[in-house]
Amino acid sequence: MKKVRKAVFPVAGMGTRFLPATKASPKEMLPIVDKPLIQYAVEEAVAAGITDMVFVTGRSKRAIEDHFDKAYELESELAARGKDEMLEFVRNMIPKNINCIYIRQAEALGLGHAVLCAKPVIGDEPFAVLLADDLLDGKPPVMKQMTDTFDYYRCSVLGVQDVPRADTKSYGIVDARPVADRLEQVNAIVEKPKPEEAPSTLAVVGRYILTPRIFHHLENIKPGSGGEIQLTDGIASLLSEEQVLAYRYDGTRYDCGSKLGYLQATVVFGQRHHEVGPAFSDYLKTLGG
Repeated sequence: MKKVRKAVFPVAGMGTRFLPATKASPKEMLPIVDKPLIQYAVEEAVAAGITDMVFVTGRSKRAIEDHFDKAYELESELAARGKDEMLEFVRNMIPKNINCIYIRQAEALGLGHAVLCAKPVIGDEPFAVLLADDLLDGKPPVMKQMTDTFDYYRCSVLGVQDVPRADTKSYGIVDARPVADRLEQVNAIVEKPKPEEAPSTLAVVGRYILTPRIFHHLENIKPGSGGEIQLTDGIASLLSEEQVLAYRYDGTRYDCGSKLGYLQATVVFGQRHHEVGPAFSDYLKTLGG
């Protein structure tokens, strides 16, 4: 099987939890200090050796395309002002060998449907899926950890972490058994089970590597939770014919789909920032508590 060279970014969601900020701007463009969430996700994919970035977009998502496009007017203005360092940053935001591909999801029919929209571009290759509002901070980057795992085991890999049992209703939850350090074989997966019905507390958190066989299953499953085509249900069906592994990644997750997780990420990355980090850390100390 080929190496993972393509990544799907489902970015067609409405981002209602961040209204009014997301009324006219995609939630994936919300910045953590000075970099939007979608750029963190793309950089994570680049670090894993992925070269084709497939964005499944919807209405009012043009800002994402513009962000990764060449900005002639901005570059001319920076050059005229002698801001050479910022100009180089803008020009080299992503490596030159990276391809950005945009596919429109006409209707918001679920994460599984968004992934299925990418089938014409993915073809018969294994691919990654990254949800930008899950900001994963790992060394090496989490997707690199997962592609290394895929290269060895040659099967679908799900990024997972333990969550409080009360929170299982917000995640896809796996029933799995350990097979190696940080690695478990998935026996079953359930979308957003009630805490008392959840098979475990091991939750899938916005990072996947999938074999192309997933498309067959997404095309044939019935709508699930919320009347949508759920990626979780497609993976559950895939389990009938292929091995799927759950990988307990090494890193910290910030749920930037929630206001609290977004603020937590801003504080952590703000203190680490090369330009404002020390001053921001000193300011936080003055707040006390």
